[in-house]
Amino acid sequence: MQAVELADYREAVARLYLSDVGLAEFRARRDALFAGHPQSPIPPDERARFGGLRYFPPADDAIVEVAPREQPGRIEIDTGGPDGVVRYDRVGVLATPWGELSLWWIAAYGGGLFVPFRDATSGHETYGGGRYLTDTVKGAYGRGLQLLGSGRLRLDFNYAYNPSCVYDSRWACPLAPRENWLTAPVRAGELTYP
Repeated sequence: MQAVELADYREAVARLYLSDVGLAEFRARRDALFAGHPQSPIPPDERARFGGLRYFPPADDAIVEVAPREQPGRIEIDTGGPDGVVRYDRVGVLATPWGELSLWWIAAYGGGLFVPFRDATSGHETYGGGRYLTDTVKGAYGRGLQLLGSGRLRLDFNYAYNPSCVYDSRWACPLAPRENWLTAPVRAGELTYP
C-alpha cells in the first residue's frame, strides 16, 4: 500500500516540522525518518548504511525577518515526472541579506507556499540544483518560513534542505527558477548528499 505509506511519511514530516524541538533534535529526528521510513527518499538499498545527512553548523545570522513586497507573477515548471507542468503564483518578493527571493504559491489543488533557491554554495558545498526553504505541500511548515503576522515572515536558512531527487532519481523535483538564484553564499542548512 504505497499510497498509505506515502501519506504516513508526509504526516510524519508535518509532525516533525510542527514539533517544538530545537534544531539539533530536529536534524536527528529527520535523519531517523530518512533511515527508517519505507517512503524515505534514501534508496532502500542504502538505508542500512545511511549515517545521517550533513549540515552547515547552526548560524544565528541565517535567521532574518522580512516583509514581502507585492509583485504579482506566474511561472510554470516542468517537474519532469508524473506531475507534469506545475503553475506557481508569486505571493511576493522577499528582500534577504543574500538577495531577493520570490515566495511562491503552488497553484494546484490544496496549494502551498514554496521557496526554492540556489546560491553561491550550489554545486560546491550544496546540491547544484538548489535547495528548498519551505514546501508546505510536502509538510514543511513553520521552520524555514514562519508566518509572524502583520505581513512579516521569519526565514531560517538553518532549515534549508535538499529536494528528494538529490537522494534518488525516482523523485522528480522542481528546481529554483532563475529569479531565485542568489549570487551570495548561504552557508546554512543541508549540505550536498555524498
